Amino acid sequence: MIIPVRCFSCGAVIAHKWEEFNELKAAGVEVAEALDKVGMKRYCCRRMYVGHLDLIYEAAPFSTSIQ
Repeated sequence: MIIPVRCFSCGAVIAHKWEEFNELKAAGVEVAEALDKVGMKRYCCRRMYVGHLDLIYEAAPFSTSIQ
């Protein structure tokens, strides 16, 4: 749904780099180069971004408000 705050493997904080990473991807920068530019060095942290699917828009129609 949303990017995790920390890497599942090493525990490094990664969520604060998500917006910059998406901006670089939208500007046409390749994924590997964008990850280098935001400072993702460990392969475990890099896979958190590469393997992430943003599913919030598919799950939101099924959420209900409790009244």
